[in-house]
Formats: sequence, structure tokens, C-alpha cells
Amino acid sequence: MRRRIYEIIEKSNGEDKASSIYDASMIVIIVLSLLPLAFKEETSILRIIDQITVAIFIIDYLLRWITADYKFEKKGIVSFVRYPFSVMAIIDLISILPSLSIINSGFKVLRVLRMIRALRVIRVFKALRYSKNLEIIANVLKKSKNSLIAVCVLAGGYILVSALIVFNVEPDSFESFFDAVYWATVSLTTVGYGDIYPVSTLGRVITMVSSIFGVAIIALPAGIITAGYMQEIERIDSEKNEESDLLSKGA
Repeated sequence: MRRRIYEIIEKSNGEDKASSIYDASMIVIIVLSLLPLAFKEETSILRIIDQITVAIFIIDYLLRWITADYKFEKKGIVSFVRYPFSVMAIIDLISILPSLSIINSGFKVLRVLRMIRALRVIRVFKALRYSKNLEIIANVLKKSKNSLIAVCVLAGGYILVSALIVFNVEPDSFESFFDAVYWATVSLTTVGYGDIYPVSTLGRVITMVSSIFGVAIIALPAGIITAGYMQEIERIDSEKNEESDLLSKGA
């Protein structure tokens, strides 16, 4: 029974119809669970939707917990102790807690209910478990993490240097160093909201240079992810072809 439950709740490879239906249903439930966040006032219908979806999430969490030994392929209590500390289990737990009334009542006292309510958005990451395409993107990010980290460090360093330069060139245009960092960030991304901007010639030249470099820096992650995505697609196609060849030889 537990093995069959595990086969159903794990992401389907397209061969198990029950697993495919479960995955599709859970994606629908995740989307419905985010619906209350689109409204400022909580109505009875939205409250019911939240309660039903959270109940399903709790059941899903418990089912995955009681089948943890199949997931980690290790018999014994170690797998059941290990599961709550896995990444997806933590995401599942965080997506459940904000909707529990006892948790919310406690946080109302601390006046951070809105922040706790916003944590429900984390439920979006639950979809990684049920979507093959999202799994591919997750694998690409994982394999390209070193390159992406290097780009992030480069972007962060450039933002810091640009902020320091413009903050000292035009101290009157920025009330704090954080404002300069904010300006450097929107300039690097070439967004330029226009709420904070330099007024001197030198400050505008710095803004131009920052925007030009921003185009190059922002383009790097897109190229890295695209190249990694194509490699991942080729790998999956290659594995499928190998499986087909093995099946044809066996036949």
C-alpha cells in the first residue's frame, strides 16, 4: 500500500495514469490556494478555498512523510527523520503554516500577519514537484549555479561601486546610501523609474555608463540559462533514444 502511494504521489513519467492525474490535480490545487492572495478582503468563499487546499497540502505532506523510506531508498527510521529537513518538505511546511488559525492568531499579536500571509506565495514552488518542465529548469539552474553565482557577484559588485561613486559625486541627490544603491540597481537593469536621478553632467555620464554595462551584465544569465536548457533537452532526448534502442534490442 505505501509503495503504491509513493508511486502515485511522486512525479509521473507519463506511464502511470493515476500519478499523472495526481500531479495535474495538485497543480490546480496550488493555483487555487493562491487565489485568496489576489483579494484584500477575506470572504467566506476564499476562506473555504484556503481551508480545503491547506487540508489537501497537509494530507500530501503526511503521505510523503510516511513513504520517505521509498524516496531515500533506505529502510528504517533515518529516512523518516531526514525527510522534514529536505528542501521540498520545508517548502511544503512553510506553505501550510500561514493558513493554520493557531499560528495566525499568534502572529496577529506580533502585527506581522501580512508578511505571514504573503508566505503563502511559497506554494508556487510546490509546483516544481509536479511539472516536468519546471524540473528541467531547476536542473539547469542547479548545474549552472557556479556561473550564475559569478554573474550575481559581478552585478552586486558593480552596483556597490556605482552607488559609492554617484553618492559621492552627487550627495545632494541622494538622502542615504541605500537610495544610491536603489538608483544603481534600477540603472543596472536599465529600468530607470525616474524617482531618483542625478542632475549634474558627471552624474548623468555615470548613469549612462551604468546602463550600458547593465545591458551586458543582465544578458549574461539569460545566455547561461538558455545554453544549459538546450543541453538538458539534448540529454533527455539522448536518454529516451537509448531507452528505445534497448527496448528494440530486447524485443
